[in-house]
Amino acid sequence: MTNLLESDIVRLRALEPEDVDILYKRENDTNVWKVSNTIAPFSRHILRQFIDAQKYDIFETRQLRLIIEEKQEDRPVGCIDLFDIDPYNRRAGVGVLIYDKKDKCQGYASNALQIVIRYSFMILNLNQLYCNILFDNTESIHLFRSKGFLTVGVKREWVRTTAGWLDEYLMQLLNPKKM
Repeated sequence: MTNLLESDIVRLRALEPEDVDILYKRENDTNVWKVSNTIAPFSRHILRQFIDAQKYDIFETRQLRLIIEEKQEDRPVGCIDLFDIDPYNRRAGVGVLIYDKKDKCQGYASNALQIVIRYSFMILNLNQLYCNILFDNTESIHLFRSKGFLTVGVKREWVRTTAGWLDEYLMQLLNPKKM
């Protein structure tokens, strides 16, 4: 049987203590802050606590971060998160980040998202996944639409940036097995 958390080109794995430097670099990249709702840097201490908290039940912490590894070289290329996991309403938000420009458009995000969709519906038995994507993030909009996510709303002037206000799309994918 195939590992549910792998595809031909990527594997998703849990955070490890040695990932603190990767997280430190990525979480403190101000270019990513507008999509992660971050306005202040993270210390290594806080990130170590975040990694340590991953040992708890995801329905208790209401989040799960997985590292996206390129399988051929066992190299971390990004991360994918389930957040705001709501066990009663059986839904979760999902977000994906590929770290370096050279690793974008290589299928890593697409494969990771497909794996997380399968995991969310088959293992976690969720009813739906949703994501919030800034209107100018055309690559992410295309990625999520390619996996069946539909735009169900627009949040006007939702995110403030140094350049002004940005609208954000709310996209949703219902579990096809329940229909």
